Amino acid sequence: MKTEITGHTKMVCLLGSPVEHSISPAMHNESFGKLGLDYAYLAFDVTEESFDQAVEGLLSLGAAGWNCTMPLKRLMHNRCHVLSDSARLTGAVNTVVNENGVLCGYNTDGYGFMQSMADAGFHAKGKKLTLLGSGGAAAAILAQAALDGVSALDVFSRPESASTRLIAEEITRIRQTPGCSCALSLYDLQDEDRLKESLSESFCLINASSVGMAPKGNASLITDASLLPSGLAVGDVIYNPKETRLLSLARQRGCPVFNGLYMLLHQGALAFRLWTGQDMPVEHIRKKFFQTV
Repeated sequence: MKTEITGHTKMVCLLGSPVEHSISPAMHNESFGKLGLDYAYLAFDVTEESFDQAVEGLLSLGAAGWNCTMPLKRLMHNRCHVLSDSARLTGAVNTVVNENGVLCGYNTDGYGFMQSMADAGFHAKGKKLTLLGSGGAAAAILAQAALDGVSALDVFSRPESASTRLIAEEITRIRQTPGCSCALSLYDLQDEDRLKESLSESFCLINASSVGMAPKGNASLITDASLLPSGLAVGDVIYNPKETRLLSLARQRGCPVFNGLYMLLHQGALAFRLWTGQDMPVEHIRKKFFQTV
């Protein structure tokens, strides 16, 4: 297992604020060592004010690439020269590959969630989904689901939220994407009748908002369990607590459930492949870093 730094070591890193809690350095460095790759992953606390200077520094140093977390994903989108479909549709970049000074931007968050959904045994291609929320996670899942061939997707959000305008713009971009046939609709979260109708038609409900995250684990955008048809798959991007109030209500109704624990694992695995051209040892990383979370 390779662990030493050499004169040829390629640097990748995480930019954002705060970053000290991130599991990404441990996950990626363990993977580099496991595969004997001469890379090292660091984390840098970078704010919006220091963002441009940080990117210029990474370019000057010849960094192989980097991840961006909040609050930098939209700023990074604007700096990239080339964008993947998911990055273009969401207007946000969380993974950058430096191709000799040409910055190629990707959004791997949606892929991470859709892959974690498949891990749990739920395959959404050709089916309808209902999505709660309009923030960054919702935008990423919306774009990837449409690209993955979901037949229809209803988004429920608070109309007064600033992020609702952004997700409405994203829906317009997806509708205009050649070859994308996903039927997309945006509704008021308070429209309970429409929400009930949407859930009755859907294969899976996904909470992509932060409602229900610790320390407010008893909160839920859905409080009436009768809205959840028995057999509806219910997923939550939140993994702390492991079972949110929404998932608890769903389980009581006999719905199969899954949380967002492996979203980080799979979005990181795609970034790893983009940087190195090799597959992250996902099962090794899952056992070492995720099964105790």
